[in-house]
Amino acid sequence: MSNSTNSAEEEESYPLHECVFLGDVRKLSSLLRNNDVARKDKHGNTALHLAVMLGRKECIQLLLAHSAPVKVKNIAGWSPLAEAISYGDRQTISSLVRKLKQQAREQMEHRRPDLIRALTQIQDFYMELKWDFHSWVPLVSRILPSDVCKIYKCGTRIRLDTTLVDFSDMKWERGDISFIFQGEKIPSESLTVIDNKARVYQKVRYEETETEIEDEVDILMSSDIMAAQMSTKKISFARAQSGWIFREDRKETVAGLYRSDIYTITGLVLESRKRREHLSNDDLQKNKAIIESLTKGNAHTLDTNGEPTRRASLNPPPETNVDWNTYISSEPGLYPSLGRDLVYKESSRNFRATIAMSDDFPLSVEMLLNVLEVIAPFKHFAKLRQFVEMKLPSGFPVKIDIPILPTVTAKITFQKFDFRDDIPAELFVIPESYIEDPLRFPDL
Repeated sequence: MSNSTNSAEEEESYPLHECVFLGDVRKLSSLLRNNDVARKDKHGNTALHLAVMLGRKECIQLLLAHSAPVKVKNIAGWSPLAEAISYGDRQTISSLVRKLKQQAREQMEHRRPDLIRALTQIQDFYMELKWDFHSWVPLVSRILPSDVCKIYKCGTRIRLDTTLVDFSDMKWERGDISFIFQGEKIPSESLTVIDNKARVYQKVRYEETETEIEDEVDILMSSDIMAAQMSTKKISFARAQSGWIFREDRKETVAGLYRSDIYTITGLVLESRKRREHLSNDDLQKNKAIIESLTKGNAHTLDTNGEPTRRASLNPPPETNVDWNTYISSEPGLYPSLGRDLVYKESSRNFRATIAMSDDFPLSVEMLLNVLEVIAPFKHFAKLRQFVEMKLPSGFPVKIDIPILPTVTAKITFQKFDFRDDIPAELFVIPESYIEDPLRFPDL
């Protein structure tokens, strides 16, 4: 008697999940009024995770209508979108991509007033950041770029000048680029990227077009499902030592200005996982060429109406014979497969990093994070922001050596900083002679 009572209590603790499992749309609709749509079960799955894995289309649309989070990950590190790509239903993937972008915009809007307030409270300044990329592979290290980024802050406006347009997958693009954030403008008008060589500018798009979303769905359906993150669970900071016989804590004056304590960082692990059960053998052979073509926007053949030919949905995986009790009574993260059998590969690489912390630098870490939030569309700055968000020793990180790719480390040095009250307003204005080119930076 007591066992059945305990079992019932366990089932009742995840009523949304159980409704999804049973495909009971009517009951799910009524329960959504009083239950947390973002709640995770013991496996880290939300009700949306289960709806996607089980192919419950009506449940998926109902959960999305109630703002079920799309970015949240389960114990294995997979989001509902990752599971949707595995299942292979195009309509579901499109719905999740749209909702993901909507939720990202809403989150940005929620944070925006605090960000603007924080920028207003920081005194105006000019700052220089030097980036040096290096590698333990000698030939690679010789060809890696370096760059000095100049950052101007005036009121709620920020300008960043850089010659390194993009850096990813051992490829980089050089140029003369300015990124301007104008906090007083509406979100769709506040971010602009200027190509000073081509004398063109592009407003960073606030919302994607239907074509852009469908192009993204084609890319997702044609490529590996990737999950990569820098794990900091076992991270530790230790004072770096100098001297052979008489050991002492290492100190350094960075940029000739900032007296700093040097720390070594251990326990940084780059965890990389990929899945490809949704790809055919033909896909795997063509994969690289397909992705390159899609990202350049020229992969599509046209149908008789002149519309791009889109990637079709996959045949659904076999219906699961796993019932709710079996699923929920499994060990955390070890439930039976509910969709396609995983084709899975994972790797991890340990990294060491060093950091110079100084109490002499006039900016605080919190102020730096507010500036980095504005310029996060640049991929390498997003990595720097992720690193600075860690629990660092006291002071300001004036020099950082951080891994950004498995074979490449970036050294970032804050080599100059001045509070100023004479930063010219015209720095934040697009020159009249520049022409708008909405396709200059396709990734923004």
